[in-house]
Amino acid sequence: MSTRTPNGLDKLGLENIGKVYYNLSYDELQAHEVNKNECKISSTGTAMCDTGIFTGRSPKDKYFVDQPSSNEHISWGKINRKIDKEKFETLYDLTKTQLSNSDIYVMDVYAGASDASRRSIRFISQVAWQAHFVKNMFIRPTEEELETFEPDFVVYNACKTVNKDYKAMGLNSDVYVCFDIEKNISIIGGTWYGGEMKKGIFSMMNYWLPLEGKLSMHCSANVGEEGDVALFFGLSGTGKTTLSTDPHRALIGDDEHGWDDNGVFNFEGGCYAKVINLDEKSEPEIFAAIRKDALLENVVHDEVGNVDYDDVSKTQNTRVSYPIEHIENHKEDLQAGHPTNIVFLSYDAFGVLPPVSKLSKEQAMYYFLSGYTAKVAGTERGIVEPVTTFSACFGEAFLPLHPTAYAKLLGEKIDKHNVNVYLVNTGLNGAGKRMSIKDTRACINGILNGSINDAEFDTLPIFDLHFPKKLDGIHDNAILNPKTTWDSEEKMNETLTHLAQEFIKNFERYNDNGSEFDYSAAGPKL
Repeated sequence: MSTRTPNGLDKLGLENIGKVYYNLSYDELQAHEVNKNECKISSTGTAMCDTGIFTGRSPKDKYFVDQPSSNEHISWGKINRKIDKEKFETLYDLTKTQLSNSDIYVMDVYAGASDASRRSIRFISQVAWQAHFVKNMFIRPTEEELETFEPDFVVYNACKTVNKDYKAMGLNSDVYVCFDIEKNISIIGGTWYGGEMKKGIFSMMNYWLPLEGKLSMHCSANVGEEGDVALFFGLSGTGKTTLSTDPHRALIGDDEHGWDDNGVFNFEGGCYAKVINLDEKSEPEIFAAIRKDALLENVVHDEVGNVDYDDVSKTQNTRVSYPIEHIENHKEDLQAGHPTNIVFLSYDAFGVLPPVSKLSKEQAMYYFLSGYTAKVAGTERGIVEPVTTFSACFGEAFLPLHPTAYAKLLGEKIDKHNVNVYLVNTGLNGAGKRMSIKDTRACINGILNGSINDAEFDTLPIFDLHFPKKLDGIHDNAILNPKTTWDSEEKMNETLTHLAQEFIKNFERYNDNGSEFDYSAAGPKL
């Protein structure tokens, strides 16, 4: 264990701090996790924790302090909720009280692989596995860098406390995840879910970077041997992690990136993958990454630690975090040049979008701002038929600024670097069958090796999406045309019309942002 004391410990506002466990090694963290009964160890040596009653984020409990300097930039609404300064200070005091008079774990890490763009982040918690999660997910400073480490932003994780006065304060629940941008701090209470820490810093990077003219992105990224970079945008469950993890291409990162004048860089130092129904044959790289130093969340296992990845009795959102070094073929410096190709991943539960479509610049802007995917019947309680989900920029839950701020930056970079953009459906076809990973990878390979550009294209009516008639590696090229997977062309057209109406209705929210973002003509037409 490092005997160094973190710089600026006296500035945290905590009283009577006990032992300070500072940037513990993986072996030390695992010993703490086991000795404190926080984790069990799987048959592959992986720590396994449960995150309590919260197995996902609590978006309705996320707040930003309402103050003039932030008001200038934040897009207030259902995503970015206001909390006044006085209430925040009350919760801040509650948080500090919980973390005082106790032992604490301190993790000092970086967000952003680019020296010009990175932020120094300090995490404070009372739970060993949460320190482990942070060590996995962020960029780990060297011992030399820790000597002079000064945090730009501090996260206080007081998961063991709750806000009992939330009703009187007019808040949503006893859980709180709050940000004071001017103080450069975030406070967490009432939820143990590790993803709150990860996505909280993502939200802050989404605030800081665009104001510097740099694009922040909810995407995975990899790079080929020739230096060609590919970005994969998509909401949870659409395949970002799976498709960017490719034995023939170096992984830059699986979820969060920035794009500046020098190229693309990872925000993180690890990966956070869904493991529900994980199969070694289909996803060998992720399966192999689940070993010592990784951290499994909310999985079901037997007495000797064998994990049942098909068991959803705890949650559909079973996860693993692991340092990116667990992926054998990764980019060591976590950065590369400007993208050649951008892929938008959508899970279309209606079965009408082609497996792959090539987009014009205007269509790229339209589908980026739309951020479409769909929830299929049975995945959530109460869902009995497909439900559309539109999340601007494929990550609206983490965007403090208006979506058009990110779209503007994307459009400028597509033009400047002549980037190709594609829409890939990883969801269902007209027969209700999901695209196989093998066929989806064939579509991705056609994009990455450029062979898709040599194909003859057909056009999807209403949406005016151009899709190839043939691609190498597809088991049956007929599936590239959605029409061939439907028994009834009339039924398909009805479904296509319904989905188009949903797109058009969603995009109406951008009508008040001026002609600069009037890309509705690039969307479906009825």
